[in-house]
Amino acid sequence: MRLIAAQISLHACMTGFRMAGPLMALREGFSPAAVGLLLALFALSQVFLSLPAGRFADKHGLKKPLLIAVAIATMGALLAVVFPRFEVLCLTALTCGASTGLALIALQRHVGQLANGPLEIKQVFSWMAIGPSISNFLGPFAAGLLIDASGFRAAYLLLALLPPMAWVLVRHAQELEPVAHDPLLKRGRSFAMLRDAGFRRLMLINWMLSSCWDVHTFLVPLIGNERGLSATVIGSILGGFALAATAIRLVMPWLAQHLRESVVIGTAMVSTALLFAVYPLAHTAWVMGSLSVLLGMALGSVQPMIMSTLHQITPKHQHGQALGLRAMAINGSSVVMPLLFGSVGVVLGFSGVFWIVGAVVGLGSRLAWTMQGSDGETPTP
Repeated sequence: MRLIAAQISLHACMTGFRMAGPLMALREGFSPAAVGLLLALFALSQVFLSLPAGRFADKHGLKKPLLIAVAIATMGALLAVVFPRFEVLCLTALTCGASTGLALIALQRHVGQLANGPLEIKQVFSWMAIGPSISNFLGPFAAGLLIDASGFRAAYLLLALLPPMAWVLVRHAQELEPVAHDPLLKRGRSFAMLRDAGFRRLMLINWMLSSCWDVHTFLVPLIGNERGLSATVIGSILGGFALAATAIRLVMPWLAQHLRESVVIGTAMVSTALLFAVYPLAHTAWVMGSLSVLLGMALGSVQPMIMSTLHQITPKHQHGQALGLRAMAINGSSVVMPLLFGSVGVVLGFSGVFWIVGAVVGLGSRLAWTMQGSDGETPTP
C-alpha cells in the first residue's frame, strides 16, 4: 500500500499541474496553441527519457531512481511557485513529466519482481493500476480548490509538497537483490527486445489501446460542444469514464484469478471496437455517458494484464528497459495522435475518427487472442 500511495503522490503532482498550468495560461491570454504545447511537454520528456529511466532502474533498483524523481519534481514545482509564468510552467511540465516517468518505471519494476508467479503478478498490477486513477482525480481536484480559494501560487505550493511524501513512504522499503545479467547480452541493446515477436505484438496492442484512450479524451469535448452540451455535462461524461476505469481495476485482483491475460485484452479490444462504432451515433448526454462508462470499464481492465504479460515475456534484468519502451511508445502516441486525430477529423469528421480507430482495434484483436497465456500455452482464437 505504501508503494501505491507513493505512486499517487508523484502522479498527482503532475496531473495537478497538467490542469492548473493550462488554466493559468488561458486566463493570462495565451493561445490554445500555446496551451497545447504546454500539455505536450508533460509527455514529451517521457518519450526521450523512458528508456534511459528503465536502464537506470534495472541498474539501481527502486530507491535511487525514486529519490532523483522526487528531487526533480519538487524543484520543478517550486520554480512555478516562485515564478508563476508561462515559460517557467513549460519547464515545470518537463520536470514533472520526466520525474513521474522515472518513478513509475522504478515502482512498476519493483512490484513486478516482488510478485511470485503469474497470478500474483496480475493481482499486484491490478492494485498498482488503481493509483493513476486516483491521482487523475486527486491532483486536479485539490489544485482546483486551492486556485479558487487562494490563487495559483497556493495550488502550486500544495502540489510541490506531494513528491516529498512519496520519498517518506518508500525510504524504508526493502531494496531487492540485483538480478544477474546475461553475459551474452550487450549493454544498450534495449531495442533488440523488439526482435521478439511476442514483445512486438504486446507493444502493438498496447499502442492501439492507448490510442483509443487518447481518442476518447480528445474527441468527447469536441463532439459534446458540437452537440451543444455544457462544460459540466462534458466533464461528467469524461468523469464517468475515469470512475468506471477505477471501478473495474478494483475488481481486477479477483478477476485475475479466473481469467487469462489474452481473454481480458481480447475482450476489451472487441468491446472497444463496438463502442467506437456506436459512439458517434449517440446524440444525448445520457447515451454518451453510458457509452463512456462502458468504454472506461473496457479500457481500464487492460493495463494490469499488459503489465503482467510484459513481466512474463521479458528477462528479469530487462524489466526496467521493457517498461521504458512501453512508456516511450505510450507518451509518443499522446504527443502525436491528437495532432493526427485533429487533421483526420477536419477531412472525415469526428465520427470518421471513431470508426477508423475502432476498425483498427477490432481487426487487431486477433493479436490479443493469440498472445501467450499465463499457463504458457497459446490460446486459439
